[in-house]
Amino acid sequence: MQPWHLLVFALASWVNREQQLAIEYLKTENSILREKVGKKRVLLNDNERRRLAVKGKMLGRKLLSELGAIFTPDTILRWHRELIARKWDYSSEKKQVGRPRIRTEIVELILRFAKENPTWGTDRIQGALSNVGFHITDTTVRNVLKANGIEPAPDRPASMSWQTFLKAHWEAIFAVDFTTVEVWTKTGLTTFYVMVVMELKSRRVEIAGITTNPNKQWATQVGRNLTGDDGFLENASHLILDRDTCFQPLRSFLKNQTEIEPVLLPPKSPNMNAHLERFMRSLKSECLRKMIFFGQHSLERTLKEYVAHYHSERNHQGLDNQLIDPDEDVGCFAGKVECRERLGGLLKYYYRDAA
Repeated sequence: MQPWHLLVFALASWVNREQQLAIEYLKTENSILREKVGKKRVLLNDNERRRLAVKGKMLGRKLLSELGAIFTPDTILRWHRELIARKWDYSSEKKQVGRPRIRTEIVELILRFAKENPTWGTDRIQGALSNVGFHITDTTVRNVLKANGIEPAPDRPASMSWQTFLKAHWEAIFAVDFTTVEVWTKTGLTTFYVMVVMELKSRRVEIAGITTNPNKQWATQVGRNLTGDDGFLENASHLILDRDTCFQPLRSFLKNQTEIEPVLLPPKSPNMNAHLERFMRSLKSECLRKMIFFGQHSLERTLKEYVAHYHSERNHQGLDNQLIDPDEDVGCFAGKVECRERLGGLLKYYYRDAA
């Protein structure tokens, strides 16, 4: 098992622990509520039963029992069965009474629009449906949402999803992160901090700086280098970074002296910086953990070689398994297959020698 596996397991355990604490609190709160209610019957309307049935079915009988909910698992699952029965309680041979049933395609679009756009109300969804040729009332939209356990717009989370945010700024969004490397120097084993910046759209990276002391002066100078003329962040609008204190000077520089908006990640959310996290894992597993460094120069040379390999010799699944900067001869059939090695054969690239 690699060391980073242990880190991932530790983070997952911490997140699970927080979730368990939240569940324990809600169970206690539920228990107190049940004591207050006593033997009084809690009456719910059809909409409330639908909402609980949809959520309860996702949990299943075992989890519902463990939660100590106000309503028993049998009751909630019975409501779910009734919900299914109502959905299919029709026959093509019977004469339909009342309003015609809503087409499945319309229902699916209503649910899709509501889930992908948390701030949209019934009128907005109704308008979006008319744009694609479906003309229905806002009441119909509201009824479909209720039947599927989706809250009205004011009660749904109004914040933009992370994926929506990334898509909105994809052309000019970058990310930055640190990693540390142990290097043998004249004073013994020394920790070096390596700052890496990535353009998410292209997956291009740049080693922004290497230091043993990531203080304010160093971080500010790195910021100037990145944002100056022809700097790596010259065309950036947003920069994703975590809340590590090492980034505080860089955040201050960006806010006070540039138009780049720092995007702070929530605590314990490595998946929200997944592209750069993936690069860091590859850098460590394919290179850094397989070498011993003597002096800063050897570390700088290694990083330079790896970045060159990463850009022009390493296929990327996120880019349809293509190279970031392919040579003109990539993909041709003519010539002998040769191997280009870097770092003593640690990194290999196979190509055809067209000469």
